[in-house]
Amino acid sequence: MSDLIYWFKHKLLNLPVLASEHGKSVDDLIVYVHALMAVLFVGWFAYFLYALFRFRKSKHPNADYIGVKSHVSNYLEGGVALVEAILLIGFAVPLWAKVAAYPPAEKDSTSIYVLGRQFNWNGHYAGPDGKMGKQDSALSSAIDPFGVDRKNDPDAKDDVIVQDNFIVPVNKPVILHISSLDVIHSFAIRSMRICQDATPGFSVATWFTPTKAGKYKIACAQLCGMGHYTMRAVLEVVSQQEYDKWLADAARKATAASVSYE
Repeated sequence: MSDLIYWFKHKLLNLPVLASEHGKSVDDLIVYVHALMAVLFVGWFAYFLYALFRFRKSKHPNADYIGVKSHVSNYLEGGVALVEAILLIGFAVPLWAKVAAYPPAEKDSTSIYVLGRQFNWNGHYAGPDGKMGKQDSALSSAIDPFGVDRKNDPDAKDDVIVQDNFIVPVNKPVILHISSLDVIHSFAIRSMRICQDATPGFSVATWFTPTKAGKYKIACAQLCGMGHYTMRAVLEVVSQQEYDKWLADAARKATAASVSYE
């Protein structure tokens, strides 16, 4: 049975490798919906063929303006509606509550501010001190679209800015605060089963817990201009030790750069 489910998910539906904690619930819902659609297709197509034969012209040369008097079709439609209600209430609503309604605590998570910009993805990490520095749009630049105020805010000295290369630790919740600098983008990591619109003027949070180390593709899932196809990035999931080392090294470089700038 597991082999059949694997074939259905990854061969027939072409779902990418699963690498997040909540992703199985998403995949299960996709399988249930497609299974229901398959049953509906077979059932209604069989009924369509039956209707073509049953009400063929040679058998019924004259039109019948009264139609079928049986209530079987009503029962079938009611059954379909019941199954859809079960899918919605029993699976979709709990999944949405799990994914969108109960965020992990910031103190127990890796928090990243994500900013979409034609045509790249930018990230703002708090440094090893765990304190996110202030952002000022007046300080925004090509290398720092967030405008992190390193000069006036002590918490911002060791903050890290990345572009198109995000690094997070495995088995630890990740909270993404997603926004856009110009047009509407959509931050999508298929292997993590997340996709969130990035809208100018709004910051929307989404979260996931990566369960497998490796590199995963980040894409823009919203047509955003002529260079939309180039708006790709990488999410690298590493061990906590590797993440801490990377963050310390990146923060040291950022601090040195801010001192040099001053």
